[in-house]
Amino acid sequence: METLSRPLPFHLLPTSKRYSSPLTSPSFLPRTKHPSTTTHHRIQNSKFGSFLDLNPKSKPEFLSHELPWLDPSVRSRFDLIIIGTGPAGLRLAERVSQYGIRVCCIDPSPLSVWPNNYGVWVDEFEKLGLEDCLDKTWPMASVYIEDHKRRHLNRAYGRVSRRKLKVNLLEGCISNGVEFHKAKVWKVNHQEFESSVICDDGNELKASLVVDASGFASTFVEYDKPRNNGYQIAHGILAEVDAHPFELDKMVLMDWRDAHLGNEPVLRAGNSRFPTFLYAMPFDSNLIFLEETSLVSRPVLSYREVKKRMVARLRHLGIRVKSVVEDEKCLIPMGGPLPRIPQSVMGIGGTAGIVHPSTGYMVARTLALAPVLGDVIAECLGSTRMIRGKPLYHRVWNGLWPIEKRCIRECYSFGMETLLKLDLDATRRFFDAFFDLDPHYWHGFLSSRLSLTELAMLSLSLFERASNPSRFDIVTKCPAPLVKMVGNLALETI
Repeated sequence: METLSRPLPFHLLPTSKRYSSPLTSPSFLPRTKHPSTTTHHRIQNSKFGSFLDLNPKSKPEFLSHELPWLDPSVRSRFDLIIIGTGPAGLRLAERVSQYGIRVCCIDPSPLSVWPNNYGVWVDEFEKLGLEDCLDKTWPMASVYIEDHKRRHLNRAYGRVSRRKLKVNLLEGCISNGVEFHKAKVWKVNHQEFESSVICDDGNELKASLVVDASGFASTFVEYDKPRNNGYQIAHGILAEVDAHPFELDKMVLMDWRDAHLGNEPVLRAGNSRFPTFLYAMPFDSNLIFLEETSLVSRPVLSYREVKKRMVARLRHLGIRVKSVVEDEKCLIPMGGPLPRIPQSVMGIGGTAGIVHPSTGYMVARTLALAPVLGDVIAECLGSTRMIRGKPLYHRVWNGLWPIEKRCIRECYSFGMETLLKLDLDATRRFFDAFFDLDPHYWHGFLSSRLSLTELAMLSLSLFERASNPSRFDIVTKCPAPLVKMVGNLALETI
């Protein structure tokens, strides 16, 4: 559900990874024919018009901070080079530089404000000391299971102020002496005890360790297993509207209703097999963030299909979009194998498999794990023993992904594999039972903080609370993912 926390805007994918055909896979995925592949369904305008015809008002935003820029004429060597200045990269740079370790961040646009719409649980940001970086909070969240059934979640939710968070992290880096270089990294080379980074401006920088924080599309982190990811895809708009039907004190975490497809038989059939939901943040009566989301599919649901469903939904809800303030198109790889552990380039964020395999949540967890990784790096690079080369790579990768954490991730991936097998009715039944759990369990699951024992208890409790049809879904659709999980757990622990 990180549509709820955006690590990779769709437009930032390499051109070869974009696509426009209805209900087909992008070129980097195996092609699978969905039921409605052969039917072309034009997006209809109604008396409410189509928001797809509106251009976003917002323009790219940049900070005005004076950064300590790298002087290329001084051929200095760094302890740590971080590729990317997203939340993961800046949080890690801020932490490591506290120890007096020389850090350089490389990014094509270090001062640009992130375009991503980050949504988080308020308690997660409070634990990180970042609650001041939220620009809007809702005391509760809602989940619409179906037309006549809704659950209220007594857990506060917030939208991250992208400007405030970036300023917070950037100023911490500046005060700690982090240097910045405005460029795109083309290549990373490795010697026994150091690595060199080749930039598109011709500069070559050297360091004891390179960390890739540039996101999912990066090719610097290597894999030794097939990348059989699930994919979350979404289209979202921050819109000025005449009115909307949602309560202002509750954000809508999921709306699984499908009455809007009653007169759209092709769309309804597709949604029954590969469901999407609405995620909504109402700021006031006339300003709201709306996002149509496919929680997870493999291969990915087509972007065109997501937009068609969103047009039908807003038309049914009577929401007339007067103007689009911002829009976003997101594709998030979920689950799949971890990168090869260890290897010469360290990952963080999307390059390190941190995204929640079952939900897509990532930003709060990345901000929490970056200091953990930072402390391990500081132990190695800041010590008098000067740990370098293979021992360094082993320490940092296993510091981020110890065996227990890898096993826990396999359990979350099992959740994703199960969700992939559920149609709309089964998905509704699943979330009806899931949000009926003790809050300790569903809070912990969504925030990636449950132990293996707690995950086992959650599974037992979920089965106990599930309806008979939902239990049937679990019994009939879980064995294959379960066998896969057990096999992966065995491989991890050998």
